[in-house]
Amino acid sequence: EPEAPVRIGSREIVPSLLGVGVPYVIAEIGVNHDGSVEKAIKLVDAAARAGADAVKFQLFDADLLMSRASKLAAYQKSAGETDPLAMLRRLQLPLEAMRPIVDHAHSRGVHAIVTVFSESLVAPAAALAWDAFKTASPDIIHLPLLRALEATGKPLILSTGASTLDEVWRAIAWLPRARQRLAVLQCVSSYPTPLADAELGGIAAIAGMFLGPVGYSDHTPDVDTARLAVQHGACILAKHFTHSRTAIGPDHAASLEEADLARYVALARAAAGTRPDEPLVAEKRVLPIEEDVRRVSRQSLVTTRALAPGDRLSRSDLTCKRPGTGIPPFELDRVLGKPLARSVEADMPLQSSDLAEPLS
Repeated sequence: EPEAPVRIGSREIVPSLLGVGVPYVIAEIGVNHDGSVEKAIKLVDAAARAGADAVKFQLFDADLLMSRASKLAAYQKSAGETDPLAMLRRLQLPLEAMRPIVDHAHSRGVHAIVTVFSESLVAPAAALAWDAFKTASPDIIHLPLLRALEATGKPLILSTGASTLDEVWRAIAWLPRARQRLAVLQCVSSYPTPLADAELGGIAAIAGMFLGPVGYSDHTPDVDTARLAVQHGACILAKHFTHSRTAIGPDHAASLEEADLARYVALARAAAGTRPDEPLVAEKRVLPIEEDVRRVSRQSLVTTRALAPGDRLSRSDLTCKRPGTGIPPFELDRVLGKPLARSVEADMPLQSSDLAEPLS
């Protein structure tokens, strides 16, 4: 039996298996405010004019998110970035700066959603009037973060770019208390994603095992992807949105401006209840174009201080940061108490080979 609809604010998001609903469109502002509250508020206004149901932002602290081993993704380099920490410090908005943005979104009749990137930011974020939380695709392995988001009691949208179907199912299984307020988005983590690699068949693959709302986080540069995604079963769409595709920054070029977002919303809604010209294979896989983001943007267990051979790992010795080249965050409990085989510098990803006892 399909899950019940998920409610975000006053909107019910109806799983495709339950019948025809109006697609829920999220304008992903992300970091396209360039670190400016004024720009963020103007983007909220533009998203509201375009007919989006929600705007979404990203809450992160560069120093909490990036270890000394962090690297830029290829698409960030191609956008002219040279240093990952400097890039994020330039683009981050502190939580209190987001309060007037959330209030403004509500005054314009659109929901406010946020992606939180670090576990320690979840509780402070929950003090604001967010209508829902969303996870970034690389954090599908970040069990401590997912559990913290589940504990907020808010609707939760799980994005699944650069992940396998087994990883998606495992993340859903980690969130039993959020099941009635959980939605899952198929995604390709490439910026931009060529339409030929849109992998819309992943929507059906996810819907085959998760009977709640399934949608599509759309990184293609196209507008018509809205129609195609809805025809293939998406009841939620997320699309990057900007004031100018030619602006300097990592996400602007893969985003839509206001006029195109308005077309995108209209195409999505017109497609409700229609079927595709030809069905796609229901398949969820990691594409070669996603491997870079999978490696660079996932998080690992990272040391909070310099450690010596024989030290036994405690919770205070470890945090979770990028890149995803070390032991994944979901192994945290199994790592605690294990002795180290060698010295490990502070703020570096922990490797299996650093442990005196292997993870069994």
